[in-house]
Amino acid sequence: MSQKPTEIEASIGQGHDSELIPVVEGYPLRSEVKTVCGSIPVELLLDHFTIPYRDALQKTGYQRRPQTARITKFASALRAERVDVPTSLLLNLRGRKTGPFLRRESGKLYLAICDLPGKLHVVDGQHRVLAFKQLHSEDKGKWGAVKLQFVLMLGADENEEMEQFYTVNTTAKSVRTDLALDLLKHQADQDGRVLEEVIQRGQKWRVDGQSIVDALNQNSPIWRRKIRLANADKAESVIPAASFVISLRPLLVGSAFFAALSQEQQVRLLNAYWQGIREAMRPPFDEDPNDYALQKGVGVAAMHDLLVAVIEHVRSAGASVFDATAYEPIVNKVFSTIEGDNVDGEPVSGQEFWLSAKRGGAAGSYSSSAGKRVLFAKLRAALPDLEVE
Repeated sequence: MSQKPTEIEASIGQGHDSELIPVVEGYPLRSEVKTVCGSIPVELLLDHFTIPYRDALQKTGYQRRPQTARITKFASALRAERVDVPTSLLLNLRGRKTGPFLRRESGKLYLAICDLPGKLHVVDGQHRVLAFKQLHSEDKGKWGAVKLQFVLMLGADENEEMEQFYTVNTTAKSVRTDLALDLLKHQADQDGRVLEEVIQRGQKWRVDGQSIVDALNQNSPIWRRKIRLANADKAESVIPAASFVISLRPLLVGSAFFAALSQEQQVRLLNAYWQGIREAMRPPFDEDPNDYALQKGVGVAAMHDLLVAVIEHVRSAGASVFDATAYEPIVNKVFSTIEGDNVDGEPVSGQEFWLSAKRGGAAGSYSSSAGKRVLFAKLRAALPDLEVE
């Protein structure tokens, strides 16, 4: 018994064309718009695509204007053979659900690209398409035959395209920063080409910072299990790994001395510094650290920004940067000087300054970008004068 033909099969044409693209039927949309899936050579796609950019005055289209930096970055990665393109483009052929552009040859279904009644509208994937367009303009022979996977909607109107575009771009969850940094470090460790690209982009500090975080979270007397790594439960952690990595930027980028140290020495220095901080103010470390801002994002960022200058104070005094006792008196001077107003407008200082906002402290109120700049300035101003002989 022969199987009843599908709606697509019932209306396809017969024949042969040199530009037949093998396709299979996909799952229909809720609106009953049919789909087919396949892979298309770049040179054919470039002859038949259009991108429906948003015209706010005419109220047509929906796509954002392309970002040249994203196109160039992706094209560079493709050119250097650092990435693959396994994900599918989402395309649409407006106005025609079926027709002679779908053909059956020897029992297989094909899309006859030359018989399309209109352009293929790129619903999702414009930066990928435009990156290949850039590469194709450089070397047609190399890039024209590269195939890109696609899902093609048959006959959706602009409103349906817009709905799919909105769904893809608003419900897709971006990768958490801590997971992205962890993956970046892993890739850089495994592939020298990735590390080279990271260096070229001026982002090596992120990889170095993630390595430091991993080491501190495993062995630091202050930070062991206090840093929440990617996909880990909160447990007894106080600060996300991404926040800690970002807090290290002033040291890895702004301190030539710190950046020149080996990773082992950087970890030793940070351990000594935080042990000195603990001796200067015990309560945030002896009590529940969640009651204080000192070991949270704003506090860690402030203390690492301060460390750039503190290192020079330690070195000018002839002390070792790996000695915790060298940091305690400097930090103690800062802690005894710093003060600010809490959310109730009451002045607080000392350990009360570092209490969380709900506990009546002030440090937590500096969490915005502008607030952090003010806090950093307050801490630097509280440092003793640098003595140079």
